[in-house]
Amino acid sequence: MHLLIGAGNSRQRKLGEGEWISLVTLDMDGGTGCDVVHDLDVFPYPFEANTFTEVHAYDVVEHLGRQGDWRSFFALFDEIWRILAPGGRFYIITPNQHSKWAWGDPGHTRVVTPEQLGFLNRPFYARNVGRTPMTDYRPFFVSDWDAAGEVLPDHYHYCLTAAKPARI
Repeated sequence: MHLLIGAGNSRQRKLGEGEWISLVTLDMDGGTGCDVVHDLDVFPYPFEANTFTEVHAYDVVEHLGRQGDWRSFFALFDEIWRILAPGGRFYIITPNQHSKWAWGDPGHTRVVTPEQLGFLNRPFYARNVGRTPMTDYRPFFVSDWDAAGEVLPDHYHYCLTAAKPARI
């Protein structure tokens, strides 16, 4: 099964390969015709653990939480990790930090940069915390991800793979 969060009125697949498989759409606005109405800043989401093989969020995560709010940052990634099956993928599109839209949209409350993804990969994090300026948040979250990304002029495209069980 696939989940598209913050779907709005679109059902277009922008990342990954193939067609949607049993697509479920989630949005806070029931007027979009989404399958599930839910505030994305409220956890847990109304799904069982290990339900989806893919979760997609296109121009959504920059609307969630607040810049500098590490609790909401990790809570989001923990929640997506919870509902993904082992090896499931989380596809994300966000504005590039250098794009005029990163902060130009009044609803954008955070920027997600490639450097932040290092905090989500437990082996990388363990090797670098204490040796770099990285703050040690490890006791406060459970998820573990492998990440790949692409930097475009105005956007980042990310693909995070859920490492389950967490490696450290």
